[in-house]
Amino acid sequence: MADMEAFREAVTAWAAGGPGDAVPDAAALLSVRTVVLLEGPSDVAAVEALTGRRGRDLAAEGVCVLSMGGAMNVGRFARLLGPAGLGLRLTGLCDARERGYYARGFDAAGARHDFFVCAADLEEELIRALGAPRVCELVETEGDLRALRTFLSQPAQRGRTSEQQLRRFLGTKKGRKIHYGRVLVEALAPDAVPAPLEDLLATL
Repeated sequence: MADMEAFREAVTAWAAGGPGDAVPDAAALLSVRTVVLLEGPSDVAAVEALTGRRGRDLAAEGVCVLSMGGAMNVGRFARLLGPAGLGLRLTGLCDARERGYYARGFDAAGARHDFFVCAADLEEELIRALGAPRVCELVETEGDLRALRTFLSQPAQRGRTSEQQLRRFLGTKKGRKIHYGRVLVEALAPDAVPAPLEDLLATL
């Protein structure tokens, strides 16, 4: 297990009930000190895009950015990796509606509530920071304008704000949220990074 990606895969398999014998040694070999617990891969893409823009290599700094496959899994990951498990520092980013899962998971693991909360989710934070017109420009640049127009013509989208429509659109195709997690972050002005994301990076 020579790199952080292999470590992430091993931790994920361990949390799913597989063997975890190799994980402690790998954590020591990679000098892992902090694990960032994120709900899904789109959040990982956004965090990695922002750290990349700032010239940081989190893996080299001993920081593992980990997608848990849903906030309901936070208790399992926190127990294995936090003070009651491997003894690593835990932090993370979650949606407002998932705050309770994080609080209970961190409590059960004996970890501080060192996580940051988005108003709705990270996509909503990024869309609000950029503004709907700019996001539409990015959608066009990425070749998805026709798909967006088709989506907006659906009756279910009537009465929603442009920001709400765009947020829904990003979740309509597998992989789209991951792709735009990176695209939206890379389009941000340096002083327009949403507070939860900025605060998370400030602690790493």
